[in-house]
Amino acid sequence: MLRNSHAERGYDPLVLSRIVEEKVTKSSLEGQLRRYYRFRPSRFYGGIFTADAVGCNLRCIFCWSFRHVVDTESGKFYSAREVAKILMEGANRHGFSKVRVSGAEPTIGRDHLIELIDELEGSDLLFILETNAILLSDRRYAKELARNHVHIRVSLKGTTPEQFSRLTGARREGFYLQLAGLRNLLESGASVHVSAVISFSKDKEISQLLETLREIDPVLVRDFEPELVVLYPSVRERLRKARITPEIAVMPDGSLVGGKI
Repeated sequence: MLRNSHAERGYDPLVLSRIVEEKVTKSSLEGQLRRYYRFRPSRFYGGIFTADAVGCNLRCIFCWSFRHVVDTESGKFYSAREVAKILMEGANRHGFSKVRVSGAEPTIGRDHLIELIDELEGSDLLFILETNAILLSDRRYAKELARNHVHIRVSLKGTTPEQFSRLTGARREGFYLQLAGLRNLLESGASVHVSAVISFSKDKEISQLLETLREIDPVLVRDFEPELVVLYPSVRERLRKARITPEIAVMPDGSLVGGKI
């Protein structure tokens, strides 16, 4: 249950996007560079090679990568070509058919992301873009991501505007920006599915979200992915300080817990 808000009015995630972009990208002769802090194989999606980026336009209290969200000086700069090379070599080494950017918001640094997608085209790898879709409320940006070798996972932060604000500290309008980005992706013909953090939601709130998604496109409900917060020690401490208790969550060992953390 959400017991309080860690922000009253909150910040504008579009403004924060611009502030963060100045810290985590820079121009070069190789194009727009982007900060990343590690590259790794991961078990998700049946096996995927992952580039973990730095910086986000949200401040989700449950984020497993919170340190690299707020520390925009961490990691180092890479060109899109360098990242594509690392991802392709890593996927080949591990026998994976998929690659992704995770750990932050990959749509920050538009030129870099588009160039990365271009570099991966023709590699026979599926690029999975995990995003909160806030910046994709720009129709032109959403359209640029509608590629045959790209699948987009839109991760909603909570199930209601009020919950979104409490969990992220951002203005509740940000929740609607996420839905606008989702609509733009569908209108552009992108391959997309929706996930949502449901750890802090009552059944009624989850049902309301599913109805909203059904009104956008019934296929979103069919492919809906519920997300449960993993209670890593740093996550548990932030939730404890904010006096926010999940309805249900997952311990790092995979066991389910509810109520007290």
